[in-house]
Amino acid sequence: MCGRYTLHTPGETVAEIFDVAESVELSPRYNIAPTQEVAVVGLNHEGTRSLGLMRWGLIPSWAKDPSIGSRMINARSETAAEKPAFRSSFKKRRCLIPADGFYEWKKVGDRKQPFHIRLESAAPFGIAGLWSRWQGGEGEPIRSCTLLTTAPNELTAQVHDRMPVILPPAAYATWLNPQTDALTLQSLLVSYPAEDMVAFPVTTMVGNPRNDSPRCIEPLASGET
Repeated sequence: MCGRYTLHTPGETVAEIFDVAESVELSPRYNIAPTQEVAVVGLNHEGTRSLGLMRWGLIPSWAKDPSIGSRMINARSETAAEKPAFRSSFKKRRCLIPADGFYEWKKVGDRKQPFHIRLESAAPFGIAGLWSRWQGGEGEPIRSCTLLTTAPNELTAQVHDRMPVILPPAAYATWLNPQTDALTLQSLLVSYPAEDMVAFPVTTMVGNPRNDSPRCIEPLASGET
């Protein structure tokens, strides 16, 4: 599971990297948690890319209660196309979720040590995602999203048994294109090359989503927790 990630890259830089015409002002985030509003890149009605905010935790359109979204923060890439909660979104509502790192926890003795994992270049990247629109009662519709996960690469396997699907920029257009066939889509949902990533232990303060500061991504010095 990928349950926390970071996006502290400025909004204008995110817009440029993801080829979005109009950027959204984004506050630096060092500890993004489920049910919070997150930046999402998708195609608008004109077929061009747009950057907006959605709730992290997909709420299927048929759900009776939006609280189900808190259990839908990730979707397994191997089965998302068939699962009732995700199959419609997999077919029609794919998106990219910009990030510049994510956290996973490794069991060390009787405790869990958080690790920050990012590209070696420290550049932002796009996680393959799905989104949905839920309308309940007379309130405003809720747009929500989920991150796709896959088997870990050699690096992330040392920390956790899953990792988010990180797409290379060359695959962004194919993933977002509503005409892309299922076999091609599935071929994109693989683990990112381990040699292009780094992982290091960070403070346990990331366990509390109220802690959202640059300290969250600082590598631990020897003896720190």
